[in-house]
Amino acid sequence: MDWIYGIHAIQTMLKSAPQRVEEIQVQSGRRDDRLQKIYNLAEQHGIPLQPVTIKKLDAKVQGRHQGVIALCRPGEARDESFLLQLAETHGNQSFFLMLDGVTDPHNLGACLRSADAAGVHAVIVPKDNSVGLTPVVQKVACGAAESVPLVTVTNLTRTLDKLQQLGVWAVGTTGEAEKSLYKMDLTGAIVLVMGAEGDGMRQLTSKQCDFLAKLPMAGEVESLNVSVATGVCLFEIVRQRSALI
Repeated sequence: MDWIYGIHAIQTMLKSAPQRVEEIQVQSGRRDDRLQKIYNLAEQHGIPLQPVTIKKLDAKVQGRHQGVIALCRPGEARDESFLLQLAETHGNQSFFLMLDGVTDPHNLGACLRSADAAGVHAVIVPKDNSVGLTPVVQKVACGAAESVPLVTVTNLTRTLDKLQQLGVWAVGTTGEAEKSLYKMDLTGAIVLVMGAEGDGMRQLTSKQCDFLAKLPMAGEVESLNVSVATGVCLFEIVRQRSALI
């Protein structure tokens, strides 16, 4: 079990998966409005809530806990079969994000947050060479880690192939691409593939994509942080889809 922390992360956990929460510890003397919802939800679900000193909270987690931490059991594992069922269910509206080797928990958390806001059906990561759902990821995601399924697969290339067989187009992003993302039709079933920090997509992943696209860069900076680039790309897809409604 892990101690997760942060008001939004814990509040979302209590709303979406209260059965996973074993115990909550709150900074002694804190009864402000921001924490009152957590008190109410804990009482509603019969979850023990213990006032403790801020020193005890600091000792249990590394990060800005905002005066509250929760001991939680691991969530349900999401695998390739779950992903393929989602693709069949959503059909031409399928919308996925694949992260090829993102290892920074802050970047994964930010990507999950953007994915949630954009209406992504699942985020796909490899089993190896990728960060998982750590407490830091859940804190940065502000609750999105509970609302957007994180699917872990053994082989990204094989998973892309199976999605493509179901009619999902794979659009990879790389600065070496010839075509701008803004010149592409992104209105159908899409899996957006983003590369890792610094190195970008691996060659095998890139070759499996149906199309490669780039974000035009007007300044001296050669590339954006992966979480920033992910947000830009996701909402270009949202913009194009919204134009059809």
